[in-house]
Amino acid sequence: MNIAKVIVDVPSKAINQTFDYLIPEKYMEILQIGMRVTVPFGPRKVMGFVVGKTNDSELDKLKEINGVLDITPVLTEELLKLGKWVAKDSVSFYITALQAMLPQVLKAQYKKELIRTTGERLPEPLEFLFAGRDAIPYEEFEYSTISYYQLQKTIQEGGVSVNYLVKSKITKKQVSMIKPAKDITHLEEILVDMSKNAKKQRQLLMHFIENPEPIERQGLLKKIGTTASTLKPLLDKSLLEAYTVEVYRNPYNENDFKPTTALTLTKEQQKAITPINKSIEEELHEVFLLHGVTGSGKTEIYLQAIEKVINKGEEAIVLVPEIALTPQMVRRFKGRFGTNVAVIHSALSKGEKYDEWRKIQRKEVQVVVGARSAIFAPFENIGIIIIDEEHETTYKQEDQPKYHARDVAIRRAETHKCPVVLGSATPTLESFARAKKEVYKLLTLSKRTNEQGMPQVEIVDMRKELHAGNRTMFSRQLKEKMEDRLQKGEQIVLLLNRRGYSTFVMCRDCGHVKECPHCDIALTYHKNTNHLKCHYCSYEEPMPIVCPECESDLIRYFGTGTQRVEEALTQLLPEASIIRMDVDTTRRKGAHEKLLGQFARQEANILLGTQMIAKGLDFENVTLVGVLTADSMLHLPDFRSSEKTFQLLTQVSGRAGRHSLEGEVIVQTYTPDHYSIELASQYDFQTFYENEMRMRKTFQYPPYYYLALVTVSHQNKVKTAQTTQNIVQLLQKVVNDNTVILGPTPSPIPRMKDRYRYQCMIKYKNEPKLRFYLNKILEQFYDEMRKEDLFISIDMQPYHLM
Repeated sequence: MNIAKVIVDVPSKAINQTFDYLIPEKYMEILQIGMRVTVPFGPRKVMGFVVGKTNDSELDKLKEINGVLDITPVLTEELLKLGKWVAKDSVSFYITALQAMLPQVLKAQYKKELIRTTGERLPEPLEFLFAGRDAIPYEEFEYSTISYYQLQKTIQEGGVSVNYLVKSKITKKQVSMIKPAKDITHLEEILVDMSKNAKKQRQLLMHFIENPEPIERQGLLKKIGTTASTLKPLLDKSLLEAYTVEVYRNPYNENDFKPTTALTLTKEQQKAITPINKSIEEELHEVFLLHGVTGSGKTEIYLQAIEKVINKGEEAIVLVPEIALTPQMVRRFKGRFGTNVAVIHSALSKGEKYDEWRKIQRKEVQVVVGARSAIFAPFENIGIIIIDEEHETTYKQEDQPKYHARDVAIRRAETHKCPVVLGSATPTLESFARAKKEVYKLLTLSKRTNEQGMPQVEIVDMRKELHAGNRTMFSRQLKEKMEDRLQKGEQIVLLLNRRGYSTFVMCRDCGHVKECPHCDIALTYHKNTNHLKCHYCSYEEPMPIVCPECESDLIRYFGTGTQRVEEALTQLLPEASIIRMDVDTTRRKGAHEKLLGQFARQEANILLGTQMIAKGLDFENVTLVGVLTADSMLHLPDFRSSEKTFQLLTQVSGRAGRHSLEGEVIVQTYTPDHYSIELASQYDFQTFYENEMRMRKTFQYPPYYYLALVTVSHQNKVKTAQTTQNIVQLLQKVVNDNTVILGPTPSPIPRMKDRYRYQCMIKYKNEPKLRFYLNKILEQFYDEMRKEDLFISIDMQPYHLM
């Protein structure tokens, strides 16, 4: 087969198909499906994936492949097929879906250069820029003052052309090693004849006479206390030999993990794991929903099911929410399976991620634990897929391709004929409804493994606190309980629920709120820099001293940031030591682990943080959890806001009393009678589910209806609204009568980065051809999208409605 079918790296509607290229003689033997290649495409060279091979093409004249970027395929045939499905399911491009499956490092880097194509003199500024060279990096032109128009004109006249160089960064880590090049007796003879003044050279030879094993060059020089100049003569005389080896960057020190063995399961756990084991043994594709209260031992069930899969010689994928990829979770898996585990998450460097991915690709591990993208691990013999905390919205990708990891997991498990386990104390309504209909199999854990009851939850009405003259952010109950815990030497976790709630600046005289000039959203106040920042486009300006509208000096910031809570806590409880965990304190690599480690070693009494501390943490000395602003999420324009509030409160309550000490939870709120807060305090998922399902049915939301969201953005407001209106009209002609199309309406954030945003929402029960229609609509607007910078985004499962 001498023709390759290639998907090229050009995400565009017109190019979303395969192109045929001739395979040159030198690549005939090595080229396999799933490899990346560089190919000529129009005037430039681009990267592409080989997705098939054939002997015949409909075209007479074919171009040849320029180069091959991989020695072994980076994508398996299963992943190529899966990519096609993801692209179709999420209405995105095939190339975008394939790119999403690879580590960042393997995404091609394009370097442009400008090349002189004639011997004739160029226009003066360009002649000066080239300075006698035949080719220059494109960046040099970008930094110059020459206009793009002049360059374009010269290119059209044929004086200069643009060349694209595809660079696939080589990111393997190489280490230089030194070993003796002669046998030991020979080295001993040399040592005798060596000048006594060459002390360091003598020491180097002595080292190898005593231990002839190869040693890392850096380590050797450090040990002898010398530099490369001492080593050079010995290498030149061929007494020692230098060579390089490839090593993995290991983000984890394997010695940090104490090996653990399987625990004895409780009756409930045994009952839950039996059907999962049966499914593994009989190679059945089934989806299980493991609904277990916090602390009921879901992780132990995962570990024992994975052990069964490993013993069969198969592989396991475990997804955990990014936020819960704490060292604790990694420790559990590494402790049980040692070096047989690869871990992939965002805190690793690009190189570390790539090395973990290569361990999977080379079949050196059987388990991968990771965030959303780990669902594309290049395993070929999967025996189980587990999604922990399945209700987390981070499993949904917000950029193209907008896939949901749960759907991809179920799709892969069908191919591999294996079970999927979705675990959560607060499953999504969609999953629980499917379990009720027996589409998923429901497994329940209603008790904690330590036989302790769930912590007592007390709801505090902050309106009453205000009436009683307490203007602080801590209720009297919470203050008393915190003082009590500090005396007993127990620890406290405080959650500031910041979602949908930020510290904005307002004038108390005229009510003017400072907004971002490029986005229709209030600027957020950052105390440490005394600046106002926009969290959408990064615009920032200094905090104003007077109101820009009425010039009053009564301009104040509102809202509670973690920094403010920390200051207030220090005043309230000066003897307490506090660890603050939020976006600012966990920016640096390893900061997350460091702070949690300090808290685990009881170096602080209070852990204060945003929702990143609500999940997956297990500290035995924590007996009090306080939620400072329980209802900030309830008022968002999002039909899932009560579900998210219920989930967060249940999760954070589960951090208390996980071991022998009893736990207590205080929830402060201004809406104490809202059912999501009331029922979360009673851990009553069933009643919450029934209440919420009634609401969803009345207002026609999932799981009773499917949703699709189309968002249009452009710099011109009228153009944005008109395009959205056109899309609505086109859809109304083709959808069923009982399908509802809402809109066009401005998005909840109507302008972002100087672009206006409009949306329409499609609510439907059965529209088998909806994806087809939406694709057709994209094709219709293709020219406008290309020429007029119009942007149309389609989300077939919207989670973020903002």
